[in-house]
Amino acid sequence: MNSIPQIFKAYDIRGLVDLEITPDFTFATGLAFARFLQQVREPGTIVIGEDMRPSSPDLAAAFSAGITSQGMDVIRIGLASTDMLYFASGTLGLPGAMFTASHNPANYNGIKLCLSSARPIGKESGLLTIENFVRAGSPLEIRSVGVESNRDMLEEYVDYLLSLVELSHIRRLKIVVDAGNGMAGHTAPAIFARLNCELIPMYFELDGSFPNHEANPIEVSNLLDLQRVVKEKKADLGLAFDGDADRCFIIDENGKAVNPSDLTALIAHRELIKHPGSTIIYNLISSRAVLETIEENNGVGLRSRVGHSYIKKLMADSGAIFGGEHSGHFYFDEFWRADSGALAALHAIAALGMSKQPMSEILKPYQRYVMSGEINSKVEDAEAVTTLIEKTFTSKPGVTSDHLDGLTINGDTWWFNLRLSNTEPLLRLNVEARTTADMQALRDEVLGLIRG
Repeated sequence: MNSIPQIFKAYDIRGLVDLEITPDFTFATGLAFARFLQQVREPGTIVIGEDMRPSSPDLAAAFSAGITSQGMDVIRIGLASTDMLYFASGTLGLPGAMFTASHNPANYNGIKLCLSSARPIGKESGLLTIENFVRAGSPLEIRSVGVESNRDMLEEYVDYLLSLVELSHIRRLKIVVDAGNGMAGHTAPAIFARLNCELIPMYFELDGSFPNHEANPIEVSNLLDLQRVVKEKKADLGLAFDGDADRCFIIDENGKAVNPSDLTALIAHRELIKHPGSTIIYNLISSRAVLETIEENNGVGLRSRVGHSYIKKLMADSGAIFGGEHSGHFYFDEFWRADSGALAALHAIAALGMSKQPMSEILKPYQRYVMSGEINSKVEDAEAVTTLIEKTFTSKPGVTSDHLDGLTINGDTWWFNLRLSNTEPLLRLNVEARTTADMQALRDEVLGLIRG
């Protein structure tokens, strides 16, 4: 399959259904994945989950056939969120594959792969090897065919989530959940059936065509319906999930979208109460308030590059108990260092339910800065632009720079980061400062140099 398109990404496989992602391709990828797992001496059974996209069952079946053709067994857990697949991989101690294109439009699908115990597979940890096997064509060896079985793990998944967060004494809450026609429509009813909450469901019908809005809550336009309903119903909280429900965004009682860094700081604070002195990871475009919160609560903050494989590796190396990304991914050591939107949501519900204050007041201590959000600019020569900006700012007193991931410039009450897109000629800018006026002035100064 030397002619396959460039659908092997940094962390997963993703492409257009029928044009790039086909049953033939997923059969070949299943065969290659089995070959890779044998090479690295992983267990001989793979667990497979799938989202609600119409193409997922057939693609997963072809992948399973590729696996079993190599004499390895398959456990199919059926409809699942990505974090439910991670739960299955973790609790069973098996490698896994999740068929999903996350928040991408309906004409996409893809595969997220992991080693046993939900350990990540990315370009640097096996995905490139699997891609090379697919491109070269893995030999079909004559051997006994493995066995495919089915197992429903939804209730086990819910049991485990609820064992990690104390929710038995929360006050009665009214919560609106927007599943975006994605997998939270499958998992949220099972979770909320156990909670002292009135659930107001939005778009729970599993529909991979996403008829109401894209299942991508990082885009503010996709939160408008949820914000409206939270205010209309006078709800205590709104929760928005992406298509495979591994990311969670929250809306406060006033209908205001909460910065994911605020939720990172809240969960970090809660985890440090349970585990004093522990290490917490945050990525470099998180608010400076996250590190301040960690240090104020006697924790150790570690700054990471953007991307789940980097955070998961840093968690493993450092023994960190929690990690948060500004993109809405939240990682928990007690969840095999994997990300879980549902577990992050339960922490928010627990904090709210154990307090007499509304969510807006609970989060105020973490809202210390103003962020620009990510701003993209097309550039011809990103290296030259980045060098110019670094020279311009580091010539100022008290200003420092680093290159952990792109370029970060730090001032006393502000910072900004510039990162080059992996797939487009774009520079991504994130700016934070103490006040709105300071943020806007800094943003405009940097954009002037970028777009000059």
